[in-house]
Amino acid sequence: MPIPVIEFAAQRSVEVTDIGVNSSTDALGCDSMTASVSATLWRKPEDKSDPANLADLDDKTRRSLEEVPPWPRPAWLIERVESMKYPMLWEAVQTSWHRDESELADLDNLLVQHANYILMNQFREEPGLDVHDWDSPALTSKRMIRAGIDVTIDGESVTGAEIDTDPFVYAIGAKLANGGTLTAVIAREHLPFIRLGFARR
Repeated sequence: MPIPVIEFAAQRSVEVTDIGVNSSTDALGCDSMTASVSATLWRKPEDKSDPANLADLDDKTRRSLEEVPPWPRPAWLIERVESMKYPMLWEAVQTSWHRDESELADLDNLLVQHANYILMNQFREEPGLDVHDWDSPALTSKRMIRAGIDVTIDGESVTGAEIDTDPFVYAIGAKLANGGTLTAVIAREHLPFIRLGFARR
């Protein structure tokens, strides 16, 4: 990334597990990059063995995760399977960089795009969405954005925006001083366990 990646501010309930990077290029080279931070959520971080930390999984999924195959598995795979037993803040915090200013790099556009991406990939069944329903009124839009809210990055407040109208997710974001954009989308059920502050990685 040409700019620092932003993640959740340090807190015991959030443990970063993965950072994925997507990029696009044109005739001049790389024109945009997005780093997506995923993390495990600990509802009871003081005791990670507490059953309250487990994700709400159906019996079939839980059995498949607990089943040990007869062949050896590498340590990284065992660790990944174990992490799937707990709630995941999947691609919750994104840092986006665009070489050129355009509507694609606009905070409102990136905030709506991130929120709808999470809705379509994690909450599609609840409102009855199909994989092609990207124009559904069940998704969010720029009309739902409230500007002028405070967003804390590295302990300092910057002016940003939020989407606080969706029944399943809450979204918040801000333009960064270095020209990038921060967006974060969190399932509402996880909000009581998270401090909504951010920091450079």
